[in-house]
Amino acid sequence: MEIVKDIVRLNKIIDEIKQKGKTIGFVPTMGALHQGHLSLLQEAGKQCDVKICSVFVNPTQFNDKKDLDRYPRTPEADFALLEREACDFVFFPDEKEIYPEKEDKRVFRFGRLEELHEGRTRPGHFNGVAQVVSKLFELVKPDKAFFGQKDFQQVMIVKALVKQLNYKVEIVPCAILREADGLAMSSRNVLLSAEERKVAAHIPLWMGKLEEMFRKNTVVETILKAIKEKIALQPLMKLDYLEICDADTLEPIDTANSANRVVALLAVFVGKIRLIDNVLLQ
Repeated sequence: MEIVKDIVRLNKIIDEIKQKGKTIGFVPTMGALHQGHLSLLQEAGKQCDVKICSVFVNPTQFNDKKDLDRYPRTPEADFALLEREACDFVFFPDEKEIYPEKEDKRVFRFGRLEELHEGRTRPGHFNGVAQVVSKLFELVKPDKAFFGQKDFQQVMIVKALVKQLNYKVEIVPCAILREADGLAMSSRNVLLSAEERKVAAHIPLWMGKLEEMFRKNTVVETILKAIKEKIALQPLMKLDYLEICDADTLEPIDTANSANRVVALLAVFVGKIRLIDNVLLQ
């Protein structure tokens, strides 16, 4: 496994791979890797000849500097995990390599999709995601890129970006991996105190309860009210949003009959740590 820190070296590597006619599977990450990330790399290995992972904490997608500052950074541990998974190349640039001072950052527009849920509560977040993903796609030139479904809305944004810029890359969404108690794997989980981690374990239970209620009751308002009441009883937890939506547009719906595909989206603060989850309901 080679750790690549500069674009000049990366360009040479990509050219050599393309000249040999090999396919590239790409997993972009912000580091602090866990089994969820590794599952994406494993899937890339099944579908492509060469596995490339990037580790870069992208500052432009954080609308809260404190959140950026506290985001876990564990490069040495990340490299050890990636080498164990037989990753071929790790792109590990610094900020100036990705965003040269002389280069103006792009501004992207995704219409209604960037205004809902994550876009509403984290202004500018998806523009920052699009900035770094577009840059990485243009550098790595992947045939396929692998993203976790935990970031449901982000996957939709990346697909929209690919269509907007006419990139020749297939976006492969991969299933959420969960801890033994059902909590969705996240780099932020390590920031939770022992007490907060116990509280966070309620999240998958509530999502399961929501799914159960949805099967029995098509009135969305009743379901949301019941789950929000449970969240409100947890003193260490604060709800950011909980919505049941059309899975193709992310517009909130009133009943199960309002859409062919339905997803429930949740974002909560446990202490100062923000966690997200989702479940496909139909």
